[in-house]
Amino acid sequence: MLNVEIITIGDELLIGQVIDTNSAWMATELNKVGLDVRYKTTVGDNEADILDAFDRAFSRASIILVTGGIGPTKDDITQKTLCKYFDTRLVFDETILQTIENVFAGLSKTLNELTRRQAYVPEKAVVIQNQMGTAPITWFERAGKILVSMPGVPYEMKWAMTTEIIPRLQEYFTISDAIRHQTFWVKNYTESLLAMCLEEFENELPAHIKLAYLPTSGLIRLRLTGRSADAESLAFEMAGQREKLLALLDGNVVSENEESPELILDKILKQNGLTLSVAESCTGGKLASLFTAIPGCSQYFKGGVVSYSNDAKSDILNVNLWDINQYGAVSCEVAEQMVRGAQNIFHSDCAIATTGIAGPDGGTPEKPVGTVWIAVAYRDLIVSRKFQFSKNRENNILRACNNGLAILMELLQD
Repeated sequence: MLNVEIITIGDELLIGQVIDTNSAWMATELNKVGLDVRYKTTVGDNEADILDAFDRAFSRASIILVTGGIGPTKDDITQKTLCKYFDTRLVFDETILQTIENVFAGLSKTLNELTRRQAYVPEKAVVIQNQMGTAPITWFERAGKILVSMPGVPYEMKWAMTTEIIPRLQEYFTISDAIRHQTFWVKNYTESLLAMCLEEFENELPAHIKLAYLPTSGLIRLRLTGRSADAESLAFEMAGQREKLLALLDGNVVSENEESPELILDKILKQNGLTLSVAESCTGGKLASLFTAIPGCSQYFKGGVVSYSNDAKSDILNVNLWDINQYGAVSCEVAEQMVRGAQNIFHSDCAIATTGIAGPDGGTPEKPVGTVWIAVAYRDLIVSRKFQFSKNRENNILRACNNGLAILMELLQD
């Protein structure tokens, strides 16, 4: 099978100042056309390190995709390093300059000398016009292998991959194998318990189908991956394994979609014309932020209340103070009044409420750190559940959010 190595270049990636999202997106798109990403390498803005990365990549991959380090500033050294590696030189390309000028004309900006220098490209490369920016895209061939250098700016890279690079790779290579993924979001299991439950299932899988565990806070994402030269046969096999897995998990699959739980709910709420609000204590606004990060959420998300104090629970959400004193702020009674209060304030069809002890301190023997009550409402129906999470504050917040989302999905899918 053809294999791919992705090389990302930039000191900012190594020190954690910028998170590499490019390689994850690229791997997903490459898998769709049967190209297998076997290696990912990140190097800084250092010529010797980049040359070494190129050597290692050519020794083990058929396709090397490079992003970053081709801007107008002094630390952008990828083009010069490519010239050294392929024993060539930078030459002026009038067509590239015209493309850059067109980009600047659309932005109503003045082209400066540093940006004009990006019209110099490696002489031995096939140059691909970058219609989304100023940094050129270059394609090199060596002994039947391909190296492509692209901008690190995500929207420029995505345009290049979608419109130019993947179509060219499909023309250049004969891609024989199909790759198929199937994802399952699973609730009510720890990773170890799920592994025990699925041990026999995993042992019986054919060699070309594998199961991976991808835990996230409160849920586990299972991924079945199959590879075969026979795409039709693989699809049939994957469907059969899916049925076996669903039977074993017995209603604990929240979704069969690669998307995150909040994105899945986004679609469900939009499709059904339902509205949503939240009332948060221990999650402190995190739940609301999951939705407000999604474009178009204003179609259904009405708003939220962060009622951290007991007074806020009482004054804003109309939680009975006697119940707070009698049962505690972290209780079924308070969670259910919070969720109903959110529904009433925002006139929403659905609501999620969280109240708990996120930690690392504040617990008691009766209610230790990690105790969380979640209440979810769908019209007149309310479902409330108690959870006992860990002592880690961040993990407890995320688990509370994900479990609230999972409960609402249950109610809407029943």
